[in-house]
Amino acid sequence: MRSAPPDLPQLLAALDPQAGLAQRHLWLIALMDWIRGDRCSAPLAASRVRLLLDALQAQSQVQARLQAWWQVLGQTLDATTLLADHGFAPRAAFLSELGARLRHKLLPATPETSDASELFSLALPSAFDAQWLALLDETTLQRIGVALRGPQAAGEGLGSPPGPSPWQSLLLEAITYCASHIRAAGFSPEVRLRMSAPARDAQAFHALAADCDALRSTYFGSARASGGDPIAAPGAPLEATQHPALHSSPSDAQLQLAVQQLKLRLEACRQAAASVYPHLQEHGISVGLVFGLRQLRERVLRVRELLDCLVSATPALATARLFTRLVQVGQERRSVRALLASNMSLLSAKVTERSAETGEHYITRSRADYMAMLRQAAGGGAATALTTLGKFSLGALGLAAFWGGVWAGALYAASFVLIQRMHWTLATKQPAMTAPAMAAKLKDLGSGQAVEEFVDEVSHLVRSQVAAVIGNVGVVAPCVLLLCGAWAWLSGHSFLSRSEAAHVLQTLNLFTPSTLLFAAFTGVLLFASSLVAGWAENFFVLHRLDSALRYNPRISAYLGPGRAGRWATRARHNVQGFAANVSLGLMLGLLPPVLGFVGLGLEVRHVTLSTGQLAAAVAAYGFGALHEPAVWQAMLSCAAALPLIAACNLLVSFFLAFRLALRAHNVSGLDRGRIYHALRLRLWQQPGSFLWPGA
Repeated sequence: MRSAPPDLPQLLAALDPQAGLAQRHLWLIALMDWIRGDRCSAPLAASRVRLLLDALQAQSQVQARLQAWWQVLGQTLDATTLLADHGFAPRAAFLSELGARLRHKLLPATPETSDASELFSLALPSAFDAQWLALLDETTLQRIGVALRGPQAAGEGLGSPPGPSPWQSLLLEAITYCASHIRAAGFSPEVRLRMSAPARDAQAFHALAADCDALRSTYFGSARASGGDPIAAPGAPLEATQHPALHSSPSDAQLQLAVQQLKLRLEACRQAAASVYPHLQEHGISVGLVFGLRQLRERVLRVRELLDCLVSATPALATARLFTRLVQVGQERRSVRALLASNMSLLSAKVTERSAETGEHYITRSRADYMAMLRQAAGGGAATALTTLGKFSLGALGLAAFWGGVWAGALYAASFVLIQRMHWTLATKQPAMTAPAMAAKLKDLGSGQAVEEFVDEVSHLVRSQVAAVIGNVGVVAPCVLLLCGAWAWLSGHSFLSRSEAAHVLQTLNLFTPSTLLFAAFTGVLLFASSLVAGWAENFFVLHRLDSALRYNPRISAYLGPGRAGRWATRARHNVQGFAANVSLGLMLGLLPPVLGFVGLGLEVRHVTLSTGQLAAAVAAYGFGALHEPAVWQAMLSCAAALPLIAACNLLVSFFLAFRLALRAHNVSGLDRGRIYHALRLRLWQQPGSFLWPGA
């Protein structure tokens, strides 16, 4: 149980500038805990700061110890890394940053550190700290400066003395540090090769170092560096600091010009980096590159914040804003979810965009399209009949669970690839593709006509799914029955034994609690296969593998230019389908035994495969099942479960893909009431339109 924080007199009595490194830092952490209190009120925490300042002002010996402690703190910590690097990844690599954030969540930090950024995170670890820091007024901030560095620090951020103070030098050092990272990122091959030609020719990153050097030399040669700070001269009345004559010296004009030049250069660097995004949209998304570009942009913003602290007319307030921002970025740096959300958004958008293009082909809008969908689904059902019997045959081999899963996955993958190559369709694969197409249409619902058109699309989509399910289920069952009958006629015994058939009826029973759970789990796998497909196509495009297949000298020499070109074209057109089918097959076959090994007994309930399994079980019992009420009832229960399995497969897959597409397309603020009302009205007035074209 955590002990109560000490009160203020105890804290001040425990202040010892000669204590060890860890003890000095623990005192700072305890002081911040006292300021926060129970974290119920930010104004109350800000008032505690003023109470602390009053106590220090009344006890000169304690204030002297505090100033000595502050001096030792400045000598043992490198604050440049705090100002310039806090909240940024040590390396501009997405996976490295993901690992670092996971380590920070799992491993405790120690106050025995010379890293100012690490100590800052320990002392100000919560978003509440940003709230009370933002409430500190300028007078309070100036009093903090006096308490830390003495009366000569009035008017300077963090209690700096006038002239070329350590604080000003620290800010300039941090600006140089940040600018070097920006320049290095701009010169990286990944950025330069994807940057637009005008941005590359402008050479914004080339002159960034020179602009930083010009600012540094100009700053120390200005009136500010000579002790006559025109912005916040220590001890000068406020009205004196605002006198126009104090802002008209040539050195100060040169300083403002240098600051403005650096800001313009930073903006040019930001725009040059932004020119990479159109290339990514066209030629594939690299998550690592997106992460690096975001880091570059954030560093540009950090330099602007540091410049505000350096030249602001109210440096104390600018410094408080900077530290408030450091607390906020520290919070963001700890969040794994924020990292994934911010850097995966472009990849999600690209995946859903390509899925939407594919999904359009699965939506039937005419009677001819509807009949074509039925024929394609019938072909998929026939292929699945062979797959079902092949899966039972693998079970008869008595393979170990893992190897049985491997071969089952290979069988499923081969079946799905066959369905793709024959231009047939499998109903459950459609929702993950059609959901992004529907989400894309939600961006343009500004009028009543647009809502009606969207409802039309919904009816087309539902009708297409119904046709695909009818085609799959309506063909797989008779095909399995015919194949089992042929097997029984040729071999003299049923394809499945009575015990195997009884097991099938038990697993597919409507009243088995796990049936619908497993069907929903299968829907998750269907959605996951669409993500794998989108990622694979993006990887193919990003690394220009079609161009490599077409023009690589060794490949062209082996295949010949004509065949290499044909293979490249086919690979580009089919990479998404192959990735979806192979990944789905392997997941359906391998995941159940792997999860079973770790104690998660999840299985697959795919509506088309389940229908084929039920048909095989019926064939095993034959007409004799009519005289066994228990078996007959079990068959009816399984048949009743099939529509629910189909619904779980389709709805879970569609829901997950739809939600991802909404976030990827930044679709928000929808008038859901209008959409729901229009859907209910269509369902009431034209229910047949969801089942048959032209109804």
